[in-house]
Amino acid sequence: MTADSPTVQRLEDQIDWYDRKSLFNQMWFKRLKVPQIVIAAIIPFAAGMELNPYFTGGLGVLIVILEGLQSLNQYQHNWMTYRSTCEALKHEKHLWLAKAGPYLDAENQEALLAERVEALISREHAKWVAQRRQPVKEKS
Repeated sequence: MTADSPTVQRLEDQIDWYDRKSLFNQMWFKRLKVPQIVIAAIIPFAAGMELNPYFTGGLGVLIVILEGLQSLNQYQHNWMTYRSTCEALKHEKHLWLAKAGPYLDAENQEALLAERVEALISREHAKWVAQRRQPVKEKS
């Protein structure tokens, strides 16, 4: 199989997509989490210094907003899931290139690669859909 075969192009495209999406979600997770940590550390200091209660309360509100955005968009979960799928696709690519593992004795290595790549992508997609269909648990 050549590098310009549809199967290899699909594999490369998916590795690139999952890598970009993983990095995007990691960046947004950290952009929201770092301010939360810093603001949470400032609140007890502000309260101890008896700063304006509106300021101190506003910091708490800001933490809730940042955490709500993180929870709504699932940046950490997406980051981990997309990174895991990207690495699994890379692993599959390396096995195929080395003609190792399931490709060692396969009659049609390209067909096997296509099936295994699509299975990885389908599993990730099914998990993504299932996770979003879970009802939101209300805190009591």
